[in-house]
Amino acid sequence: MSRLSAVLFDRDGTLVVDVPYNGDPARVRLMPGAAAAVALARSAGLPTGVVSNQSGVGRGLLTVDQVVRVNERADELLGGLDTWVFCPHAPDAGCACRKPRPGLVHTAAARLGVPPSECLVIGDIAADVLAARAAGARGVLVPNAATAPAEVERFAMESAPDPLTAVRAALTAAGLAPPRRPPHPPPARTAPAGDRMRWSRQGPVVVSEGRWSSVRNAETPEGIRPSGRAAVVSPSRRPSAPGPAAPHRTRSPVPGEAASGEARACASGEAAEEEWAASVSLSGAAAPAESSVSVSGTAAPAESPASVRGEVAVGRALGGWSV
Repeated sequence: MSRLSAVLFDRDGTLVVDVPYNGDPARVRLMPGAAAAVALARSAGLPTGVVSNQSGVGRGLLTVDQVVRVNERADELLGGLDTWVFCPHAPDAGCACRKPRPGLVHTAAARLGVPPSECLVIGDIAADVLAARAAGARGVLVPNAATAPAEVERFAMESAPDPLTAVRAALTAAGLAPPRRPPHPPPARTAPAGDRMRWSRQGPVVVSEGRWSSVRNAETPEGIRPSGRAAVVSPSRRPSAPGPAAPHRTRSPVPGEAASGEARACASGEAAEEEWAASVSLSGAAAPAESSVSVSGTAAPAESPASVRGEVAVGRALGGWSV
């Protein structure tokens, strides 16, 4: 796989302990390495998603709402993924989405705005790897005690002992150097009361938006990233000694009028008053593809939001933009 743009996980037996036809969020338990794998993918800037067969709905053993509630709890324990996609059909329904067919992978890739061929799919049974192949993605088997020995042998060259190892190996193969130490898995999050994961039907599958998604979930043709995805603000720590923040700049095609705006960024530093600099991505009808950006600010305590101001040189008056 020459490019890696997203990581998709199977749910039961890969991210969470497989409890057959589970509709109870209280029974959700994470698999070893699952939270760290999701955190590692996010630390590399990759969107993440879940692709899952949920035949209990088609069999009449579960409701869609029960599946979504279990997904919500898993999403909290894992620190938040970008999209959740599942097939609600029974195995004999003949649908195009149930793994090993490629429908779930295609839908998740479209929601994340990436080509299926640039997705890594991690699962615990042959159907996960075969669905990836059918979609043109790369599949990795992470076997557990319930994985059939024949499947373990069949995919011995496309396997990993745990999800974290699978993600780390894929990052290395794609030239995205993973950190020497895996990031600490984020603590479980608790959504505000009444903040439910929104779900809808997209063709034959059921899709949910991640409540802490870093990517705006939307249908996108041809695997193109949505233009409305969250703006990227990447703070870089400056030395602890006070001093002016050096601007990060991109080229401007045409000199013109100046405008300014404010954004929210997550800044970190060793001291509460540490100076820092950041690069800002612009979007909007009037924002040029290439703009001159200068950003500086004062970081609050570690990992806290901080306001920043940016001066933007553009070739025409701004009709509306965001940073």
